[in-house]
Amino acid sequence: MSVRRLSEFVDDRPVFRDSIGVLTSWDDLGLTIVPRTGDPVFLPEKLLVAGKVVPPFPARRAPLPVTDPVELQRIAGRGWPAVEQQPLGAWTLRASAGFTRRANSVQALGDPGLPLPDALAAVRAWYAERELPSYVEVITPGSPEPLRAELDRLGAGYAPTLVRTTPLAGLARTGGGHDRVRLARTADPAWLSLYRRVTGDPAVEEAALRVLHGGPSVWFATVPGAPGQPPLAIGRCVIEGPWACFGAIEVQPYARRAGLATAVMAVLAARAAEEGASGGYLQVEAENAGAIALYDRLGFTTSHTYHYALLPQG
Repeated sequence: MSVRRLSEFVDDRPVFRDSIGVLTSWDDLGLTIVPRTGDPVFLPEKLLVAGKVVPPFPARRAPLPVTDPVELQRIAGRGWPAVEQQPLGAWTLRASAGFTRRANSVQALGDPGLPLPDALAAVRAWYAERELPSYVEVITPGSPEPLRAELDRLGAGYAPTLVRTTPLAGLARTGGGHDRVRLARTADPAWLSLYRRVTGDPAVEEAALRVLHGGPSVWFATVPGAPGQPPLAIGRCVIEGPWACFGAIEVQPYARRAGLATAVMAVLAARAAEEGASGGYLQVEAENAGAIALYDRLGFTTSHTYHYALLPQG
């Protein structure tokens, strides 16, 4: 939105100032606008003079950022930051009360600073202290071959996942219904009601909220339902430099095949482009054929894959 507010009086004449950004709240206290750069702007409603909806700035056409799988996986880790993190050499131990394997696994990239058997024993001990299974994130290509060979020998693989990428410019222009999508900096109760990974366990729920809101620049998208009804669709995007990660794309079963997931991703892509990103990525389980088909249509291609190895205890 573009909003005009009364700023001051000079020689008994009003002086107005304009702000352009995302309108993230409007209540009895006033309005909050989040501009492309800088801090949010709060505006008491009594100072509001005018406002209008403006389209997003056109996403510039640019190639995908040059990033290897290891670095992209590190960026993804920072966009889904675990509640508790501890380095083990170049590895990162992550724990979040069991909320998602990504936030409860060791990101084993680089040298742990210990012989491999000792490093894996340290991993087992760290997760045992937290009463969590010992998952190791294994990326292909990227994880060292000795580690992959040892994990293949010790542990079974779980949740093979594709990491897919696409330029943002085309995605931001995809589909229609963009005016139905609302953006916010926080996940409100309506958004969370459609997010299927939140459980009733208080510890897990607290961890989920911390992970969801973590990351350099996080946006939540919602397609509202009818008054008094839950949202029709949601999504999350976290932006770091040239990359924007899309996740938590959920649509009510009765509202599917209406282009809502595409609209959510397009609006999030446009917002990420306004913050300077030029590439988008997402993580989708290899068995999710429906989601993969959607992402194919949106121009995503596979950068690399990863899975989790579960270490035996003892």
